[in-house]
Amino acid sequence: MPADPVAKWEEFLHTRYWDELLELADSYPDERSLHVRFPDLDRYDPEFAEELLDDPEKILDAAKAALLELDLPMDVYLDRAHVRVVELPRHFKTRELRSDHINKLLAIDGLVRTATEVRPKIVSAAFQCQRCGYTFFKEQTGNKFEDQNLKCMNQACDRGGPFKLLLAQSRFVDAQKIRVQESPEDLRGGEQPQTLDVELEDDLAGRIFPGDRVIVNGILKSYQRTSPQQGKSTYFDLVHRGISVEMKEQEFEEIEIGQEEEKLILEMSCDPEIYDKVRSSIAPSIYGYDDVKEALALQLVSGFEKHLPDGARIRGDIHILLVGDPGIAKSQMLRYMTKISPRGIYTSGKSSTSAGLTATAVKDELGDGRWTIEAGALVLADKGIAAIDEMDKMNSEDKSALHEAMEQQSYHSSTEIQLSDGRKARIGELVDRLMATRPEETIAGKECEILPLKEGIRIKSTDMNCIFDANVDRVSRHTAPGYFIKIRYSNGREIIVTPEHPVYIAGEENAAACIPACEAKAGEMAPATAPASEGGEKIVFLRITDVQAVPNEGERYVYDITVEPSHTFISLGLILHNTISVAKAGVMATLKSRCALLAAANPKLGRFDKYEPIAPQINLTPALMSRFDLIFVLTDDPDTKRDSAIAEHILKSNYAGELASQISWNPDITQEDIDEALVVIKPAIEPELLRKYVAYARKNIFPTLSDEARDYFLNYYVGLRSQGQDSSKPVPVTARQLEALIRLGEASARLRLSPKVTIEDARRVVRIQEACLRKVGVDPETGFLDADIIATGTTKSTRDRTRSVMDIIRDVSREQQGPAPRDAVLDRAEELGIERSKAEEIIDRMRRDGDVFEPRPGMLKLP
Repeated sequence: MPADPVAKWEEFLHTRYWDELLELADSYPDERSLHVRFPDLDRYDPEFAEELLDDPEKILDAAKAALLELDLPMDVYLDRAHVRVVELPRHFKTRELRSDHINKLLAIDGLVRTATEVRPKIVSAAFQCQRCGYTFFKEQTGNKFEDQNLKCMNQACDRGGPFKLLLAQSRFVDAQKIRVQESPEDLRGGEQPQTLDVELEDDLAGRIFPGDRVIVNGILKSYQRTSPQQGKSTYFDLVHRGISVEMKEQEFEEIEIGQEEEKLILEMSCDPEIYDKVRSSIAPSIYGYDDVKEALALQLVSGFEKHLPDGARIRGDIHILLVGDPGIAKSQMLRYMTKISPRGIYTSGKSSTSAGLTATAVKDELGDGRWTIEAGALVLADKGIAAIDEMDKMNSEDKSALHEAMEQQSYHSSTEIQLSDGRKARIGELVDRLMATRPEETIAGKECEILPLKEGIRIKSTDMNCIFDANVDRVSRHTAPGYFIKIRYSNGREIIVTPEHPVYIAGEENAAACIPACEAKAGEMAPATAPASEGGEKIVFLRITDVQAVPNEGERYVYDITVEPSHTFISLGLILHNTISVAKAGVMATLKSRCALLAAANPKLGRFDKYEPIAPQINLTPALMSRFDLIFVLTDDPDTKRDSAIAEHILKSNYAGELASQISWNPDITQEDIDEALVVIKPAIEPELLRKYVAYARKNIFPTLSDEARDYFLNYYVGLRSQGQDSSKPVPVTARQLEALIRLGEASARLRLSPKVTIEDARRVVRIQEACLRKVGVDPETGFLDADIIATGTTKSTRDRTRSVMDIIRDVSREQQGPAPRDAVLDRAEELGIERSKAEEIIDRMRRDGDVFEPRPGMLKLP
């Protein structure tokens, strides 16, 4: 066997990787990487493989040289190709790295927290001597540009400059930095995740996004810390120079389950008390809340994601919201769930990271002043649980980001788009058709699908100064919300959008401004294009004549298109806004955030009023609340029996803690005493085993509905809906509740590792959902279930009263032939059975919303 490293690589590649080499040569330079498995090299020559691990730069340079020496049957020179070694034997967490590992080849497992934009990096700089004109090259190996102490390579000149950098003749490669963080599932106790910066070059750059779980194989390097005040430090920082990246795609593969553990898990699943045991193992130090813990157990395993033949995606994640009085252990339950979930991230609405909840573009030292995409909690918890505490205290940017992650801001499928050739197309039909014909290019995100478009569709757009043709950069579709906002304009046109979607209005000095659709008011002016009869090429202004919330009547998706850079398109003379997820300074990323959301919120006024609907008492929009599958209301009502049980539980828990902390120095305390005291808070299933049980269920079990369960769900749903057929009664539930039942049913079957959702599963989840609906979805005045309480924040009885008061104002105004006296309106409302105080509340709310105004004190007029 040859001793020369280049010759060894030549022989190895020729005997073991010849077919792969031919494929690389055939697709070069579009493909520039040859992936070599380390176990193959180890079987070929163990000593040579060991030398690669200990002296990687020398051996990898030899591999690159070998690619140039190989006699390939096609005329190709692989000077830009790379040998990328994968499946290394040495895997480390960031916290395990030591000085002995510097300059060694090793693998780092983790989660990509941030990633810079891809930019060119100079690797061979061309300099021209300004004295003799000779051009020579200087290799740039480090992070600092080397242009000092140069000498002309022309022996006849041999001077020290001056030199001119020739960018056109210099060689560049694409470069990117990422920051890899230890995965949350690898942390124990109160450990904080540590990070390591990674440098990626050439065809590795641009392929990794924040939130990706990766194995980065590379050479660990160090560089000296410096500061303007102290100069060079004796301490060095670490950086990983990546040579290959492996994606960890399989869900929960990080959780290792041995044969004995798998046998134990299967035995546990046959236990008839498995539901009780899992439930009692969730936050055992917290007394009671069995119904909440049962729902949290289902959230751990969740339903499963489905992809339909038309490319549509149905989520399996279960979203749960806990709202309640302060001091009832909501935060403790959230923290415990992130500990036992195979993937869990906890964040607070008051102290979110700079990335917020989804992602943001920031400038930091990682990117050397360049823009960097940083992943937020929802992205880091991909395929796990994101717990958001004090959700009511989130800032508006985070609420907007969360709303976008749970329900995208988009248009109704019937919205028409004006194409540049004069044709019109409905946005829903256009996007569905494009995605059906290009399924391999469609990217799945959080309850959304995005299709980038290189060319092919041009539409009418505007920058508010002129109208022009523009390319559609990408199209998307998203899970539809429970209701829409319909806005009608003075030209008779109307749009139907999701509540948070930005719409244009005329701001100061008629400049176009954006507001959420749910905040638009009748009477405001909005920019539009002139009618065709007037040329259609100038910007005019229309009046908004009506704004109303309309229920979702069977729409599965909402749609959007993105036009760069104007972010506008024209529909029936209206100028419409389109949204993008993360776009700042040209940085754009499609991030995965497919996680279950567990959130907690407090009432605005401190404690709940059981006689008022829940939505107005929480600082969350109805559109956001309607995305949760289950909403639990937890109140702190005095109850002697329950209070005694809670107090006794707390005292026993503290006593157990006291014994455990004193055993080391108090000889009177025995281990038997501690074990006996710990019974009250000891989980039926140890947290580590529960994590593995959940991981096994989510990885291996994909149940289907049995005929009995399907019939049970159908009869329950249709039976409830039939109660709303009387126009005087509210709609009790919507299709969203039925979809939630299916997810919950699948989770119930998964929890006992069953391939079938049985009627017992169906009964269990109907009981859980009905208990939630009875707490949050009942009109306190009528006692009827009303789906609009969550979807719109307003009960049907309130809407009916508001409509009656508006009719009274209209009738009185007609009789008075002018504005209606407020007292006359209130008197007539009382005659119709509306309490005077409620009528006053309605009038005040209508004034705030712009639905009625006072031309002078005590007089009311409709717009």
